[in-house]
Order: sequence, then structure tokens, then C-alpha cells
Amino acid sequence: MSVRWALLLVIGLAVIAGCGRSPEAQTARHLQRGDRYFGRKQYREAVIEYRNVLEIEAGHRYALQQVGFAHYELGEMGLAFPYLLKSKELSPENLDVRLKLGAIYLLGVRPKEAQEEAAYVLDRDPKRLDALLLVAWAARTPEEVGAALRRLEAARADFEDRAKFQLALASLYLRKQDPAATEAALTEAVTREPKSVDAHLALGEFYVGKRDVAQAEREFKAAADLVPVGSLAGVRLADFYVAARKPDEAKRVLAGILEKAPAYLSARRRLAEIAFTEGKYDESEAALEAILTQNPSDPDGLLLRGRVRLARRQPSEAIEDFQKVLKLDSRAAPAHYQLALARLQAGSLQQAKSELTEAIAIAPDFVEATLALGELNVQTGVPAPAIEMLETLIARQPNEGRAYVLLGSAYLANREPGKATEVYRKFAARAPRDPRGPYFVGLALRAQGKRAAATREFESSLALAPGFAEPLAQLAASVFAEKQPKAATERIKRQIALVPTSGAFHVLLGRAYAAQEQVELAEAAYLKALELEPSLVGAYLALGQLYAAAGKYEQALEKANAALKVRPENLVALMLVGVVSLQKGDVPRAREAYEKALALKPRFVVAANNLAYIYSEYGGDQEKALQLAQMAKEVAPEEPTITDTLGWILYKRGIYQRALSLLQDSAAKLPDNPEIQYHLGMAAVKVGDRDTARNALTFAAMSAANFVGKDEARKVLGELK
Repeated sequence: MSVRWALLLVIGLAVIAGCGRSPEAQTARHLQRGDRYFGRKQYREAVIEYRNVLEIEAGHRYALQQVGFAHYELGEMGLAFPYLLKSKELSPENLDVRLKLGAIYLLGVRPKEAQEEAAYVLDRDPKRLDALLLVAWAARTPEEVGAALRRLEAARADFEDRAKFQLALASLYLRKQDPAATEAALTEAVTREPKSVDAHLALGEFYVGKRDVAQAEREFKAAADLVPVGSLAGVRLADFYVAARKPDEAKRVLAGILEKAPAYLSARRRLAEIAFTEGKYDESEAALEAILTQNPSDPDGLLLRGRVRLARRQPSEAIEDFQKVLKLDSRAAPAHYQLALARLQAGSLQQAKSELTEAIAIAPDFVEATLALGELNVQTGVPAPAIEMLETLIARQPNEGRAYVLLGSAYLANREPGKATEVYRKFAARAPRDPRGPYFVGLALRAQGKRAAATREFESSLALAPGFAEPLAQLAASVFAEKQPKAATERIKRQIALVPTSGAFHVLLGRAYAAQEQVELAEAAYLKALELEPSLVGAYLALGQLYAAAGKYEQALEKANAALKVRPENLVALMLVGVVSLQKGDVPRAREAYEKALALKPRFVVAANNLAYIYSEYGGDQEKALQLAQMAKEVAPEEPTITDTLGWILYKRGIYQRALSLLQDSAAKLPDNPEIQYHLGMAAVKVGDRDTARNALTFAAMSAANFVGKDEARKVLGELK
């Protein structure tokens, strides 16, 4: 070969090699591989190839679309969303992109946006099945459900042999509360397409609702067996086991998935969620670290890590995570909701309200956000907007019992007990076996001064649930108000005979004895309460007050220390040391006892509440005091002494309106507690409610009991007069 031809050959090979390395050639090669993987349902590998294309050309329309589609098929909706959103921006006429975006909006509790995407598609393709299905799944109101059913019936001849069509019908029948038609449609879906994963999953969900665990498990297993290991059906089987209280089975399924598909983020995320619900925060964060190392912008992983940090009482870190999610999607309603909880934990009440308002604006059917904002409005003394939003929520979702309960309390806060009674009666009618119905009706009737009618309701509540302590407490208080302490004692004893294992009932009995100055009987009742239920806050406090009144500090401490010698980790003994030491005035010893108790059991609400009180009243970490009080309130939201502690801490931080709401609730449940009345009176002074302040402070000042702040109660009362 001549030198000339050899040179030409070298140049030619170089050109060919250069063409192979050109951006266009690399893009084509990655697209070809990505499509091959996608066609084989190897979506994880497809994502890698399509992302390689985006490294070369960031705005490549087809690659953006396909990355979004692949993440969607993997069930990674948070990862799919930004790619699909960008794809829609570049190609607004792409109907497939719009339909998948609509499905993600629906999962994100944004039915309005889902309906908009479906409407766009149906305007251009009226018989597009996926769009018809999206309209059905996004229907919320009875009118929307009816319209969606009519659309589907009009298309029945074209699609009735398709499983998805039957599933959409089933979802609408379910919203119409027609279980027979729902089951028939789901069974038809499985019959028409025995290999439809969605049909088996939906039928499994239906059986879960019927509490037919065996049938549900069969359907979920059938769905998981129809798809590759790294798929959403396997994760749903794990979810079923979690709901069935079989977390070990769930973990086994997820571990099996990760063994064969270690890069499947949904399975790893579920493991993190299970650990989170079990309170294993270290384990949850370790799983999330693996996810976020692989993809630092995983919104679901960031959202869950924020929730873990919130549970750890780390609001600043949680806020940072939730804000990262919102940078990825500013209209992510769950992130706004969680950010509100973090703001609230950090003490930023107005910012919390703002985030909840934004969450509801994005997702009007977001029940948790609506309830949270309504409760905040009631607590901060502005019940009117709470009433309006809760009335709207009930109109849209008439089966949401929590909305009735909160609406009733909003009417009471708005000094409309008649309307509260109406709301509570509706709640009782919808849940006739729920003992809270007549109990709440009784509270509203009592607020109207109808004591006899209230008593009948409290008795009805106890007839439904003989172990329900609150109505018995109201009955006893009513009898005491009539100056019949023996009758109150006998009523409590009759209930104890029905439920002898109730610690709360023995606390009530102890208070009845104490009111009659039968100290030994009161002490025995409180000790019995703690024997039955060691976590009863009221029993510790009542016992401490009893010992203080009798001057029996050393005797009480001797009993507690003897128990600690036998068992140093005895929580009851530690708490008794704390309570009696505080009554005695030995604050350092009380603090030490409570800190030891919390070290043994970090979410032990009694210790958390009392330690928060010590930090607040006698000096200490004020932020820690607030965190402990908030944690105690979360764990035991109905306990009045805990509510009092949180309310008083908020009062001392200048958050007067919310403090007043909490203290009013506490004082209503413990009307004879002079210290709680003092706290209520001081908060009422700050918001200008002079009548409430005068009544509460008069009771506190006239009490024979000694408590921190009694002198101040007298002084402020004198100024009011």
C-alpha cells in the first residue's frame, strides 16, 4: 500500500471514529439503548440512558419525556413530576404527558389540576380512555361523580371489555356508597383481564375495606406475582402487611425486592416509612440517607426526612427539608402542610397559618390541613373563619367525623352553644355507636345551662362505653356542684364496679374522697390508679398535692426510694420522687427525677409535662420547655394538666390568644384547680376578657390551696376591681 493510501485510510478511520464520538452519535446511541430498556420494562436502566442524553442536551424533549415516563412506571411520582412538567412546557400538545401529570396531581391531592389535564385531552380526543378514567378518579362532589358516571356509560360499548374501564366505574360506585355495584365492577375487571395488576390491586383494596383480610392478601399477592420484582405491586403487598399489623412480613417483602433490585427507591423508602412509624428514627434516617445519596433531589425522601426531624423535635432542620421539596414543586400541598407543622413547633404561629392556607388553596380537599388550620383559628380566638372552612369541608365530605367535632368546639368558642349542640347531634346521628357523640352534646347543653339534659347525654355516653372517663368526670362534677359529695362518690364507685381496671376512674374517686377530706381513702385510690395505669398524669399530681396538704413529704419519699432500691428504673417511683420533691420545694431533686424518667422513656408524657413546667417556672432551657410541652400535648391531647402546661408556657412567650384557648379547655375539665384558674385569669387579662379574668382570679385567690402565683392572682384581681 502506498504512503498516500495509508494516510487516507488513517484519516478515514479517524473521521469515522470522530463521528462515533460526536454529540449527535452519542445522543442517538443513548436513545436507542434507553428505548430498548424501556421496551423491556427495565425502567431503571432506561432512566440512566435518557439522563445521559440530557447531559449532552439539557432540553431534549423526547429524553425529558421518557425520564418522566420511566420514573412514573417505577412509581416514583416525585421524581417523575419535574421532568413531565418540563416536557409539557416544551410540548403542550403531548397528551400522554398531560395524562400522567394528571395522575400525579391526583395522588398529590390536587383534583382540580387533574381534571384540567383530563379536560384538555378530552377536548382533543373525546374517547381517550385514560382521560375518562382520570375524570372519574378526580370526581369529588356528588355532581362530579354523577357527571363522570354519565361519561363512562356513554363510552361503555367501546371499553366495557377493558379492566381499567371497570375500575373507573368501581371508583365512582364506591363514592356513591354502593358496595354491591363496586364489588361487581371490580370482579368484572379481574374476569375481563386476569393479568391486570391494577384490577387485582383494586380488588385487594376493596377487600381491605370489607375487612376480608384473606381475600385481600390473595389479590395483593396475585398482583405482585404478575410483575417484575422492582415494581409498585410488591410495595403495595408490603403496605397491606403494615396495615394488617404484620410489619415483619412487610419488611421481608421489601428486603426481598431490594435483594434483587437494590436501586428500587420505592422499596427503600417504604422501609424508611415503616421504621418512622415504629419510632425507629435512626433506622429511618439511615434508609433515607441511602436514598438521598443516590438522588439528593428525591422529593419523597426529603419530605420523609423532614417528618423524621420533626418527630425528633428538630424544627429548623425539618423546615430546611420541606423548603427543598417546595423548591422542586412549589404547589406540593403535603410539603406546605408539613412545613406548617414545623413552623408551629418552632413557635411561628402566623407562618404556620400561612402555610396551611396555601396547602388548602392548592388542595381544597386536604382534610388534615383544613382541620389543623381550623384548630389553630379556634385556639387563637378567631373561630369565625374556622366555622366557615369547616362548614365547607363537611358539605364536601359529610362523613368526616373530626370536622363535626372541631366545628362544634368552634361554635362553643364563638359563644353559640345552640349551634354547637346541633352540630354534635349530627355527629352523634352519623356515628350512633361512638360514645363521643352524646358526650359532646352534653358539653354543649351544659354550656346552655341545661344541666338535666346534659346529665342524660353523659349517661348515654357511658352506656355506650363504660370505660370512658370524661363523661363520668362531668357527672361527678355536676353532682359536686349540687353539694352532694357522697352521691358523687357513689356514682363513681358504680362505674368502677363495671370497669375495675380503669385507673382514670380511681383518680376521680380519689378526688371525691379528697374533697371530703378523707385523706387515707384518697391516697389509696390514687395509688391504685397508678398501679393500674402508671402513665396517668393526674394521679401523680393529685397524690403530690395530697401529701403536700398533709405535710407527709418524707413518708412519701421514703416509699418511693424504697421502691427505687429494688428497681432503679421504676418509673412510678421516679415520678413520685419528682412530684413530692417539687411540692416540698426541692426543685433540683424533682428536676433530676424527671430527667432520669425521660432518659428511660423519652416520650413519657408525665415526666415531659412536669419537666417542662419546672424549666418554665424555675429557670432552665425555655426552648426545651416548649418542646417537651408540645410533645406531651401530642401524645396526650385530652389531658387537662398537660394542656395547662402548654398554655402557660405560651402565655409566658406572649402568645396570649392561643394560650387562652388552651387554658379555657383545661379549666373546663378541671374547674376546681386554683392554679389552672390563675393561669386562665392571667391569659384573659392579656386579651381583654375582663369577665373571664375576674371570675377565674377570684376563684384562685379565694382558694385555700397554696400555689405559685397566688399572690399575683390577688394583686391582679385587685387591679381589675
